[in-house]
Amino acid sequence: MAKEKRFEEVFKQGSEFSEIHKIIVDKETGVNYLVWKSGYAGGITPLLDSDGKPIIGKPIMSK
Repeated sequence: MAKEKRFEEVFKQGSEFSEIHKIIVDKETGVNYLVWKSGYAGGITPLLDSDGKPIIGKPIMSK
């Protein structure tokens, strides 16, 4: 039986040949993370609201 994936990608900008920005959600905690990748470098950080608390649930993307 396949194990359920813990993270869900809810937003992606860029391609594997350029800089990539993603927002992923931890399905166990609901915390949103920004994932960034450019070449061989990258990083991940939790998304925070204006009070410095982690954003929980799927973010509402403004257009």
